[in-house]
This record gives sequence, C-alpha cells and structure tokens, in this order.
Amino acid sequence: MEQPHTTPPLKAILTRGVAEVLPATDSLEKLMTERKIRVYLGIDPTGSLLTLGHSVVLRKLQQFAELGHEVILLIGSGTVRIGDPTGKDSTRPELTDEQIKENFKTWKEQASKVLDFSKIEIRYNGDWLDKLNYADMVKLMAKTTVQQLMERDMFQERLKAGKPIHGHEIIYPLLQGYDSVVMDVDLEIGGTDQTFNMLMGRTLQKQYNNKEKWVLSTPLINGTDGRKMSKSYGNFIALIDEPIDMYGKLMSVADEMIIEYFDVLTNLETSEISKMEEAIANGENPMTFKKKLAFTITEMYSSAEDAEIAAKHFEDTVQNKQIPEEIPEISLAESRTIFDAVKACLPEESNSQIRRLIEQGAVEFYYGDTSQLSTKPTDINETMQITNDSHDLTTIRIGKRKFFKVIL
Repeated sequence: MEQPHTTPPLKAILTRGVAEVLPATDSLEKLMTERKIRVYLGIDPTGSLLTLGHSVVLRKLQQFAELGHEVILLIGSGTVRIGDPTGKDSTRPELTDEQIKENFKTWKEQASKVLDFSKIEIRYNGDWLDKLNYADMVKLMAKTTVQQLMERDMFQERLKAGKPIHGHEIIYPLLQGYDSVVMDVDLEIGGTDQTFNMLMGRTLQKQYNNKEKWVLSTPLINGTDGRKMSKSYGNFIALIDEPIDMYGKLMSVADEMIIEYFDVLTNLETSEISKMEEAIANGENPMTFKKKLAFTITEMYSSAEDAEIAAKHFEDTVQNKQIPEEIPEISLAESRTIFDAVKACLPEESNSQIRRLIEQGAVEFYYGDTSQLSTKPTDINETMQITNDSHDLTTIRIGKRKFFKVIL
C-alpha cells in the first residue's frame, strides 16, 4: 500500500481527481455528512496487470475507505465473460476460465499497493450473475429499451462503419447496473468511460430498490505515447514495474501531462502543484518537475532508496549515455541476423514488436570501446558477422533503458 498520508477533506475528495459527480456533488456531500454510505468500484480482470491508469480510481476508492465508509472492490468475475465494449471498435475476444483465473492471481497483491484491504471488502459479481435464470434476465432486460442501450458512442460508431454489434455486448450495461441493485449501493466510482454503465446502475437501483444512487467518474490519463493509457497500446506503466522501468517510463511522458499526473496520481498538496504549473507557464524547464514526478511516483510504489537508484540510472544511461556496469548477458552465434540478436535479448517479446523496434531505430549496437556508438540497424534481415577482434559487438541497447552484454 502507498505510504501513509493525511486523508483529504470531504470536499477535496469529491473534487480533486474527479471528472463529474451525478446527479450533483452537493447532494452527495450532504449525504456523506449525514451517514456512512456504501460505495463500490468494479474491475473486470481482462488482463493480469494493474496500471497507473487503474490507480486513479483505486486511490479514490481508498479515500472513501479512510473516511470510514463501507467500501467494496467488485471483481467482475461474471461480467468479464462478456467484456465491456467501452472504447472498442470490435468485439472483445471471449476469455476462457483458465485466462480469468490466471488474471485473478496477482490482482489483490497489486491493488494492495494502493488499497488497504483491512478496510475494504472484495466481492465477485459472478456470485449472482451466474445464478440469473431465464425469468431474471427477461425482467432485467425489460427495464430498458434497445434504443437506450444503443445510445453508446462506440455502438453508433460501429453502425456507421458497418461493423457488427453482438447481443451480449448490448446487455453488458444491464449486467453491470444489476451489481448496484444486488449490493444496494449509494455510490459507484469509475472512469469517465464507464459513465454510461454506471448511470444504468442508477436507473436500475431506482426501479428495483426505489433508491437514489450517485455516480462519481474519474478522468482517464494518457500513457507514455500520449494516447489513453492501455495495455493494448503498450503505453502503460504498471504498478509492479521495476523502479528503474517505472522512473524511465514516467520521464518519457509528455510535458503537458506533468501537472495532471501530479494531480491525480500523487498526494502532493494542490498549492505546490499550482506553483509548478505557474513556473512551467513562465518558461521554467519542465524537466525539473518531470524528475520530481518520476521520483515521487516511483517512491510511492517502491521506496525512496529505489527511487534514488532509478533517478541515477536514468541520469547515467539516458542523459549521459553511459552503459550500466551490471547488465544481463546474452550469447550469440557467430553469424545471425539483427532480428535474431534482438530476439535473443527479448525472448518473450512478440516478433512483430521486435520488428517494429528495429525498423523504428530503437536498437543500438556498441562495438569495441563501448563509449562509442557504432550503428543503429533498421534492416531486420541484415546478417551480423561476429569475430574476436577489436571491433567485436560488445553491447546491445534496446530503447533508452535496456542494455545487454554480448558474450561470444
């Protein structure tokens, strides 16, 4: 779990790192001053890693737990079988029971970097969704219309593009909304991409339980390439990334994202963030603040010592272009292609990704004196001749942070 910090006041919890509260912030604040509420966040285990993107909503959930409210982290063991179509221009592939079980394995351990599970209950919506019978489903589907379900942006985009929309995708919002009914919640938290689904839960909560339900959405953050942070884009920063990797990835985010990252991903005082924003606007070098951001977040998920090591590693290898003393060793045959050499360094990487790395100039070869950069090959089929002389290939560098010592 993150390092302890002072719980923000209620008004700050309902505004900082919040995109919208529906139907209104004031009414939710009033309710929370009158009694403890039941709040939940649902996550479908579509992948095995939790990212800084996930941490935005996880941090918000933890804030409600620290105030003493009844907090639930709902694992979508039932809804994951469908897969939320949000933001997708095609149907999600169906996950097998084995894949779902594998994705479950390390989730709690990862989420514990943000959540205090002594204050948070874990539930699984498969416990009730898997038990719905024919009559239950008919009753549930009668609560809305096809026109309402088809209002989702991604469905409209697929219709215009002539792409298919499957029946199970249409009912996903109903199943997520039914979670609110079963758990009888007062509030649901989720990213802005979940607003449609969360409002469906608000509708069903009124119809089934004659009860008000609030919706709090958090902003989606961009990843290292400026697009929405997503595992499918490969632009994510995982909560369990090694400190050196986390620090380096954070240093690669766009300058325009520094302030937003501080605001939604850290506990830094808003007054201090405002001063940094003003300094950047007045022409101060953003690199200074990006280093502070990278150190702050790396420290949160590891330690101050790890963050210091990562900062020095970045300065040495990226800024000063030095080669680290301790790097993995690989053995290469006497003659092989550039593709083969990089594959030997990254055996678990896909062939297509290795091809992209080479063709985009992300691979560098050092020969003889490793202080001299020799080549940046871009032809995956180029053959390397490796000989024992002063011009031996000694080191392969992939991207900005990965180095491999070549053993002949």
